[in-house]
Amino acid sequence: MSTILKKPLITEKLTRIQETFNQYCFEVDIRASKPEIKAEIERLYPEVTVTKVRTLITSTKPKGRFTKGGYISGRTAKVKKAFISLKDGQEIDFFSEI
Repeated sequence: MSTILKKPLITEKLTRIQETFNQYCFEVDIRASKPEIKAEIERLYPEVTVTKVRTLITSTKPKGRFTKGGYISGRTAKVKKAFISLKDGQEIDFFSEI
């Protein structure tokens, strides 16, 4: 997509949030600020107006597995998510670009 927006997040829970609250979720660069995210959304989707941007950074989680060589341990990467609120009556169609 771009350097700031990595990908839209589409799950059952986020689809319900889209339908009820008109909010969309994107995975963004961990260094991106709220004004940069808002400007990038409005640049990529010129037909929408962003009213609010909320962000969160997920913490890392320990992961591990047993192999022939022994136990391999590690952690997942940090991910920053941005919840975008749009003006009433506006929507983003992710599947029109497929």
